[in-house]
Amino acid sequence: MELVFINESQLKNIPEKSQFETWVEHVLPADKYWELVLTIIDEENMAELNQQFRNKSGATNVLSFPAQIPEGIDVPLLGDIIICAPVVAREAEEQQKQLLHHWAHLTIHGTLHLLGYDHMDLTEAVAMEQLEINAMETLGFPNPYIEVKQS
Repeated sequence: MELVFINESQLKNIPEKSQFETWVEHVLPADKYWELVLTIIDEENMAELNQQFRNKSGATNVLSFPAQIPEGIDVPLLGDIIICAPVVAREAEEQQKQLLHHWAHLTIHGTLHLLGYDHMDLTEAVAMEQLEINAMETLGFPNPYIEVKQS
């Protein structure tokens, strides 16, 4: 697996490339070599992308853009994951989650989107959430949907 890591955020406490690689590799099928790009950005850029591609105002936590490869072309490019650092930090605080855990969860979530998983209806959402829970727990993180910081 090849992960191109681009950090355009001004925030501190961004995980290292190797951490992102571990989280991404954990959910990718091992039977194929994959390439993807993971970019960390700030709110202004994320709000622009969210408006442009989802017609929604404001910044979101993660966007995934699966590669649009013509049929019959065999290249390992999976796509792009874009994560908004300030939103991740704010959500972790609001949801009382450990920041590193939230980074891992959103990276896994974005990777699953690249693999074709979605949460547009209840059945898909339940299946995707279970994959996220399993991946997080296998990596030693708590269930991202119930985690609360210890005081």
